[in-house]
Amino acid sequence: MAKADVRELGSLRTKLFYGFGSVAYGVKDQGFTTLLMLFYNQVIGLPAQWVGSAILIALVFDAFADPVVGQISDNLRSRWGRRHPFMYAAAIPVAISYWVLWNPPHWGNEALFAYLIVMAIVVRTFITFYEIPSSALAAELTTDYDQRTSFMAYRYFFGWQGGLGMTILGFAVFFKPDATHSVGQLNPAGYSAYAFWAAVVMVAAILISAWGTHKFIPYFSVPPKRRMSIGAMAREVFETWSHWSFAALTASTLFSFVATGVLFALNIYFSTYFWHLGAGQIAAINLVLVIAPFLALAVATPLSRRFDKKRATIALFVGCLVLYCAPLVLGVIGLLPREASITVIAVLMGFALVTTTLGIACGIMGASMMTDVVEDSQIRTGRRSEGVFFAAISLVQKAVSGLGAFIAGLLLALVHFPQKASPETLDPAIPRELALVYLPTVIVLFTLSILCLLFYRIRREDHDANVMKLAGELAQSRMAEISADDTTTHTSKAALPAEAGE
Repeated sequence: MAKADVRELGSLRTKLFYGFGSVAYGVKDQGFTTLLMLFYNQVIGLPAQWVGSAILIALVFDAFADPVVGQISDNLRSRWGRRHPFMYAAAIPVAISYWVLWNPPHWGNEALFAYLIVMAIVVRTFITFYEIPSSALAAELTTDYDQRTSFMAYRYFFGWQGGLGMTILGFAVFFKPDATHSVGQLNPAGYSAYAFWAAVVMVAAILISAWGTHKFIPYFSVPPKRRMSIGAMAREVFETWSHWSFAALTASTLFSFVATGVLFALNIYFSTYFWHLGAGQIAAINLVLVIAPFLALAVATPLSRRFDKKRATIALFVGCLVLYCAPLVLGVIGLLPREASITVIAVLMGFALVTTTLGIACGIMGASMMTDVVEDSQIRTGRRSEGVFFAAISLVQKAVSGLGAFIAGLLLALVHFPQKASPETLDPAIPRELALVYLPTVIVLFTLSILCLLFYRIRREDHDANVMKLAGELAQSRMAEISADDTTTHTSKAALPAEAGE
C-alpha cells in the first residue's frame, strides 16, 4: 500500500474510513441493549433476572480483558503498528461468535444460562480486540481540539447508523408475525436471519475501516522497546487511570451508560406492552431516527468551536434527559393515550428524534473530551496511553448491556413481569408499574452522570498548551538525536587515520 500524504490525516476520506469501523460496535451494541433481554426472556423463556445476571457476569471478565488489550496495544511494536494487528485479527471471530449467540441450542434453563454467559463473554472479548485499538487511533490522527470532535462525530454517526440500520431491518424484514406469534418481535424464527446479516455487516465494517486507515501507520507513534512484567503493566494502568479529569469523565460515562443500558433494555418492553406497538410501527419510528446522526454530526463540531466542550455536554445532557422522560410521564398520568394511534406514534417519533440527536451529540463531546486527556496524561507520565484510556471507556460502554441489563432484569422481577407475555392479555397495570420504578431509576443515574462532569478540568487553552509543550519536547529530542549522530560520525572519522597507521 502506498505511503499516505500527511495532509490526508485530517481529510474527509480519513474520517469516513475511521468512523465506518464503528458500525460493527453499533450493531453489537444494538443487539445487546435492545434485543438480547427480550430474546432470551420473552422468546427463549429465561427469567429476566437470569438474563440480566448472565450479562453482568460477562462484564466482570471485561474488567480484566479491556485494560490488558489497551495496555498491550499501547506498547506493541509491529510492521503494522500498534493498533492494526488487533483490528484485522478481530473481524472473523467477532462475526462468528455474534451469530452463535443468537442461535442457542434447545437446552434447559440452567444450561442456557451458562451458554448465555459464555457467549456474551466471547462476543465482548472479540469486539474489545477491535474497538479499543480502533478508537485509540483518533488521538493519533489529529491533535487539534475541534478536529477531534469531528473525528468522534463521524465515529458516533456510523455507530448509530449501524445500530439503527440493523434495528430497522430486524423489525421491518426479519421479525414477522405468523399464525402462532401475533407480534413479530416475539417470533423466534426471525432472529437467525437477523444474526447472519448482522455478522456480515460487522466483519465488512471492521475490515474496510482497518484497510482504509492502514496507510497512515508510518505517521503513528512507535512505543519504545521495553520488557514489562504483569505487575509493571498493572501499575502503569492504575497510574494512567488516576488522572483527575479522566476519572471524572469515566465516572460520568459509567452512570450515563448504565442508565442507557436500563433504557435500551426496557424500551422494547414499553414499545410492545405499554404503547402496544407492532414490529412495523417500531421499524417506522427507528426509520425516522436515521436522521438523528446526521443532525448530531452537523452540530457537534460547531458546538465544540463555539463553547467549551464541558459546558456544551452538560447542556445537551440536561435537555436530553428532560425530553426523554416526557412521553412516558404523559402516558403514566393519562395525558397521552397508551395506544398505537397515528397521533401517539407521531408524538413518540418527535420526542425520539430530538432526544436521540441530543444524546448522540452529547456522546460525541464526551469522546472528544477523552482524546484531550491523552496529552494531559502524557505530560504527567511521559507515556502515550490512548489504548488504556479507551479501554476504560470500552468497559463502561459495555456496562450499558451489563449492569444496565442486570438492573432492568431486577425491575422486571420487581413488578412480576411474566415470561412469554402477550400484549393482548397482559394486565395493563404491570407495564404502568414498570414505568413508575423505571423513571426514577434513570433520572437518578443520569443526574449523577451530569454531576460528575463538573469535575472535568481540561479546557481549550489547557489542551493547546499541552500540545505546544509536547511539540517542543519532541523537537528538542530530535535535535539531541541529530547532535548525537553528528558527534558519533565525527569521532569515527577522526579515528580513521590512526586506525590506518596502525
